[in-house]
Amino acid sequence: MNYVIIKCGGSVFERLPSSFYQNIAEIHKQGKRQPVIVHGGGPLISKLLDQTGVKTTFVDGLRVTTNEVLDVVEMALSGAINKQIVRKLTETGVKAVGLSGVDGKLLQAKPIAQADKLGFVGEAAKVHTELIKTVANEGLIPVISPVGVDDEGQRYNINADMAASAVAQALHAKLCFVSDIPGIYEEINGEKHVFHHLNEHSIKQLIEKKIITDGMIPKVNSA
Repeated sequence: MNYVIIKCGGSVFERLPSSFYQNIAEIHKQGKRQPVIVHGGGPLISKLLDQTGVKTTFVDGLRVTTNEVLDVVEMALSGAINKQIVRKLTETGVKAVGLSGVDGKLLQAKPIAQADKLGFVGEAAKVHTELIKTVANEGLIPVISPVGVDDEGQRYNINADMAASAVAQALHAKLCFVSDIPGIYEEINGEKHVFHHLNEHSIKQLIEKKIITDGMIPKVNSA
């Protein structure tokens, strides 16, 4: 089966037209590629953290995560946003199922290198693709929230770009990022100049020059 991983950032959900979900449904109905959605949810997480009074900060575009923060992350990602996407897809006439990376240890997590600064922020050490394949073989579209778990049952907040990249690698799949910005760009005299092609060396230089910053860092590293 040919898979296409569609990563959708949390910042674009409120502005996505119905045609976005219809396009995914059309890809699925054509049968040439099996869509798998991996989603973020940063803005809703931040909103819920504010509402609950849980403090959080960022380092290099990644959220510092305690177990208290993880409770809110799961509420936003695996709860509200995941099921919203499933509902929207259902409205187009296809069937979808919401999955957390915790389900069936789908995203087996390990701490990232900066764990001493970031807390329970992880990366997908392994993607157990059997669950994705089982769901896809039943004619359903998997919708994955990027919360992982280790062998001891500790949860980890995994950056959605990094999770999508891991899923794409595990399934040998195409990877598509859906974002609310025009791409990687440099702002010169108030104008955004988009880089249409970059290699790994160029990306490292742009990070060093702080042209690529914040949440774009994990996105380009994932790519």
